[in-house]
Amino acid sequence: MTTPSSPVGSARLAVNILHFARALRAAGLPAGPGTVLAAVEAVEAVGLDRREDFYWALHAVFVSRADQHPVFDQAFHVFWRNPDLLKRMMAMMLPRVRTEVEHAGPQLSRRVAEALKNRLDPEPEEPPKTEIEFDAALTVSAAEQLQRKDFDKMSVAELAQAKRMMARMALPLAEVPTRRFRPDPQGPRIDPHATLRRMLRTGGDVAGLARRRVRTRPPPLVVLCDISGSMARYSRMLLHFMHAVSNARTRVHSFVFGTRLTNITRHLRHRDVDVAVDCVAGAVADWSGGTRIGTALGTFNRRWARRVLGQGAVVLLITDGLDRDGGDGLAAAAERLQKSCRRLIWLNPLLRWDGFAPKSSGIRALLPHVDDFRPVHSLDSLASLADALSRPGPRRAAGMDGWTAMLTAGRDRDEHPQYQPL
Repeated sequence: MTTPSSPVGSARLAVNILHFARALRAAGLPAGPGTVLAAVEAVEAVGLDRREDFYWALHAVFVSRADQHPVFDQAFHVFWRNPDLLKRMMAMMLPRVRTEVEHAGPQLSRRVAEALKNRLDPEPEEPPKTEIEFDAALTVSAAEQLQRKDFDKMSVAELAQAKRMMARMALPLAEVPTRRFRPDPQGPRIDPHATLRRMLRTGGDVAGLARRRVRTRPPPLVVLCDISGSMARYSRMLLHFMHAVSNARTRVHSFVFGTRLTNITRHLRHRDVDVAVDCVAGAVADWSGGTRIGTALGTFNRRWARRVLGQGAVVLLITDGLDRDGGDGLAAAAERLQKSCRRLIWLNPLLRWDGFAPKSSGIRALLPHVDDFRPVHSLDSLASLADALSRPGPRRAAGMDGWTAMLTAGRDRDEHPQYQPL
């Protein structure tokens, strides 16, 4: 039991842990009163001699899923940034932890910055109300701005609104002909069996020819999503997108991969998206780790391709193409995957940059074997994907010729350093 003079038992430390928990809750992590009490008890157990012990004590209490780790890590290092923190705790003189959220660095997630800013900054005085008149004819609505905003730059409220908009996405696919027929009086083909049955009912008299038409239906959809550390900013939102598609369509198969491949199809069939994401987090062991794209695609080709790629399936490959193995085996695996499906569409969040170029070995190995190459960083990019897939068109997108030319120019420059393309 701690004495009243113990720093760990300080009421001010408990208050600051309470403020930290509120900041985490504002950033999207579950942190209720019971969790705060558990955090205080955990800090009392480990003491304040080492910052690492303090970090992992709070981490053990507030983080229950792998995808919550990046948010906690950023919030901890911003909230408890003061280098004299432990001394102040020891002296029970830490009245209030202040941080400079604005100077936390460009990599700080906006929702963490917003959550900490709201919790740590003093209550601003209510400014005098002024009425501003402006012409809204040339302004962009908030909904349109949200459509174009990068997922990584969204606030907590914007992320919640974006998830609600994703829940209404169906991702329609252009229907393709099957081997079966359906009766159609205006069909182009004569149905001999139906015609004979009709003649039997009339005693052998010809009562008109029965006709039929080829039955069409949307092809199966297979989603392969990268959940490595470089994709952590987008993987949570893309899981909500995969859940919306899985519940709006039939024959959807979903997989995630980092250093290994995991089938999450049955987990995403839960109607409640929070339950579905929790089930996925519990089933995936390599969350926010490295990326072995070639190994993952090879495993998919061997174990799952024949089961889920029948009837002309369309494959969505969501990854940034940054491969830990340097593209080893990736080209062969991607080529086999492309030949096994109707279309292989690569969705890459790095395409949000105007100056993107296929320089990494993983991207250069994968790019020649995909049929379409699209960004996936905003609601607009997802809507554009849905619009493209709902229209029938050629297998290979028109924009792929430009990427092929860029790859060829880069290869020539590497093989012949004196070569300078115009």
